[in-house]
Amino acid sequence: MGVIEDIRGCRLCAARFAATATAHVPRPVVWFRPGARLLIAGQAPGARVQASGRPFTDRSGDRLRDWTGLSPAEFYDLARVAVVPMAFCFPGYDARGADLPPPAVCAATWRRSALEALGEVRLTVLVGGAAIRWHLAQSSVTGAVAEWRGFAARGVIPLPHPSWRTTGWQRRNPWFEAEVLPELRARVRKVMDD
Repeated sequence: MGVIEDIRGCRLCAARFAATATAHVPRPVVWFRPGARLLIAGQAPGARVQASGRPFTDRSGDRLRDWTGLSPAEFYDLARVAVVPMAFCFPGYDARGADLPPPAVCAATWRRSALEALGEVRLTVLVGGAAIRWHLAQSSVTGAVAEWRGFAARGVIPLPHPSWRTTGWQRRNPWFEAEVLPELRARVRKVMDD
């Protein structure tokens, strides 16, 4: 079996997920195949993605597609776009209804082999703190996104998570929309059209 099938069959977190407020079972959302040009490195699927089996099928996905300039058809084109989150399953909610963080065991078990299976991607878009910490060893999302030019020179663009919580962050950091998003869209378009 290849890494894609291995990840789809993973049940490492079954006991962990059963103990969450959602008491759900693992359902890895695997959306990549070798040869993709663009890597979207996300955090973990949300509840809607867990139900749909497709990454970013929620409002965060709508915002991310707007940020990247990709249509839904382009975003879900497995020949060109890979979505490899830090955890492949919905981590669940805590007792207060807040999202649990991506279990570290998922990245420790699967991340390197998933990225190796992709081969050489042309652009990596890091979405949210967990992906930024793993790929860039940066603890501050704002700091990493503010340094986007240096990372972009290496083919990596860090972004905040596109959830509704980011709306206030965007208002406090107008340079993100003025400087980062136009460059992100241009680089994504180049990668998609080449």
